Amino acid sequence: MPWLILATGPILAFLLAPLLAALVMSLAPTETLTLAPASLSLRWYAEFFTNPRWIQATINSLIVGGGATLVATLLGTAAAIGLHFGRFPARGLLLSILTLPVVTPFIVTGAALFFAFSAVGLSGSLVGLVLGHSVIASPFVVVTVLAALQGQDANLLRAAASLGASPLLALRRVVLPLIAPGVAAGAVFAFATSLDEFIISLFLAGPGQFTLPRQMYATVREYTTPTILAAATLLVALSILFVLATEALRRRAA
Repeated sequence: MPWLILATGPILAFLLAPLLAALVMSLAPTETLTLAPASLSLRWYAEFFTNPRWIQATINSLIVGGGATLVATLLGTAAAIGLHFGRFPARGLLLSILTLPVVTPFIVTGAALFFAFSAVGLSGSLVGLVLGHSVIASPFVVVTVLAALQGQDANLLRAAASLGASPLLALRRVVLPLIAPGVAAGAVFAFATSLDEFIISLFLAGPGQFTLPRQMYATVREYTTPTILAAATLLVALSILFVLATEALRRRAA
């Protein structure tokens, strides 16, 4: 409707204007940040892909994001299946506890994880960083998989049981294939959450595990160059791909 376009247009422009400004400034050939560059250049994108510091930060982010996605997807899917099929009291309370990291300030979560992991020797290690990111990524998997489970027909499990399938076999051959798009969407959300996370990394990462957000923060503090705008633009493009992938998974599930 025209009135809806008129209402949402200014809001979208307000939200997208900083992203478009970052894109334009990342294409400037000089170190001066300007919204009206005299010419366009990919100099700072070349700097991003050739600078060892930025390359290592990107590799670290992908490694941590991949590990956190794997752990969060396994734990979140298992928790969602248990919550959906389990019949026990305080189910709502347990779900609230599982999703608590989403609403808790990350600085509180980061400090708590730092003290807990320091006691067992995981602080400053790659394993600790992956587990820390998994803590904040798992709730997204739980919620997404629960939503996928709500739309499934319970009679399919009864039919599988009537044909002699054990609960584990029915879970593997019936439930998991049906909720696969929801699991994949949860994994996408988990990876995006890990890739963008800064505070948890600041608390838990050692000198050798600096991630892309940490490298961007260090660049802003020490020496601001348009390379950080190139990195930000690439992250925005990656986020758009995540949104498109999630929408494709939603359409497939529907």
